[in-house]
Amino acid sequence: MQELTIYESLGERELFIKKSPQELTPADIGVEAVRVALDETRTFQEMDGFGASFTDSAAFLMNQILNEEQQAEVMQRLFDPNEGIGLSVVRNPMGASDYAREMYSYDDLPQGETDPALNRFSIAHDEQDIIPLLRQAVKWNPELKLMASPWSAPGWMKTSGSMIGGELKREYYEAYAEYFVRYIQAYAENGLQIYAITPQNEPLFVPGHYPGMLMLPEVQSEFIKDFLKPAFRRNGISTKILCYDHNWDKPEYPLTVLNQAEEEVDGVAWHWYGGQASAQSEVSRAFPAKEVHFTEGSGGEWIPAFEPAFSNVFRTGIEILRNHSKSFVLWNMALDENNGPVVPGFGRSTCRGIVTVNQQTRELTYTLDYYALAHFSKIIRPKAVRIHSDSSGDHIRSVAFKNTDDSIAVVLFNDGEGVENVSLRLRGEAELSFSMAPKSAISIKAAF
Repeated sequence: MQELTIYESLGERELFIKKSPQELTPADIGVEAVRVALDETRTFQEMDGFGASFTDSAAFLMNQILNEEQQAEVMQRLFDPNEGIGLSVVRNPMGASDYAREMYSYDDLPQGETDPALNRFSIAHDEQDIIPLLRQAVKWNPELKLMASPWSAPGWMKTSGSMIGGELKREYYEAYAEYFVRYIQAYAENGLQIYAITPQNEPLFVPGHYPGMLMLPEVQSEFIKDFLKPAFRRNGISTKILCYDHNWDKPEYPLTVLNQAEEEVDGVAWHWYGGQASAQSEVSRAFPAKEVHFTEGSGGEWIPAFEPAFSNVFRTGIEILRNHSKSFVLWNMALDENNGPVVPGFGRSTCRGIVTVNQQTRELTYTLDYYALAHFSKIIRPKAVRIHSDSSGDHIRSVAFKNTDDSIAVVLFNDGEGVENVSLRLRGEAELSFSMAPKSAISIKAAF
């Protein structure tokens, strides 16, 4: 006998509603159903989970603007697997990103000074808001995995002399590798283990108005192989090294890094701002032993209306998972009513957070990204293994997993413009039939 847990989203005012099988819309009699079949014998990646980022901006809003009661509520709703949606991956900037109240690294110096021994290294900035929230998150979900990515090395290490623009100077490769070691060690002293890092966020994008750093694939290969991984080994650090951390449209970048530094790289990190999710599989086929991770995708005003924005998270999320990713991580955990705060000089922000914290009214609201992530993270738990799912209709997108407790989790999205009858075969003769409205989503967990 199966026990079904079902969540359905039908539109902006009906998001992630828990339902019984009897409360689903019945299939239309006489109308052919789209058949979704699962095959538990065909297995793929093991999940680490779903999440977002405690940027400086997000952490400030959640730790300083919300009151204690609001903070307890939002942390539980984000991270508690039972009462919340059980987010299990956080990917944080190492230093300032575009979503920070100021420019900062962990070793800032007056212009013209250098510190190759890192005598002035400090994570004091993170101890105010970011680390307290991470420690709370781990209490809510002990399975939480922490990833980290720098937007820039400290300015004195770079050709630009600033966190904006430029490249890493070759004479500071060793110091920069040590910078990662110090960061990981400092977080460990705070009871937080860093699961994975990337050497550079979006290494092919060098913005002129917020931190960034060009790092060509040949440079990244050399840095990982000859400096970063040896520094990890010397210090007994097992943190994974993921390369690339940029868009799907340049698979040749991770292919170059893996060809040149394969033994020292654990996997590839991807973003969704260009190209197609199939690039993940393209690189995975060439290097099947390497992990696939999706580490950043933001929603925002460029897809302003609710329905297209919600649909985008769903169809893209399903494709990310069907293309072997072990993680699905969106961007800011929280932003304010103006999509900020942002670094000075950034200009107008159009990104959307997982939650919104209004700095004027102190109101806390949950965005469509929260509910879209919920459909995945609530039923697909850490260490779940993806199993094959096949749909007989082009409009019904699906992805399925087997959890460690032997339950089956299936996420379905009707990407068509019309109502679709669906027949889902779970295990053995167990079959569930229902109707899906256009652009609606259903998540089903079956315990046997």
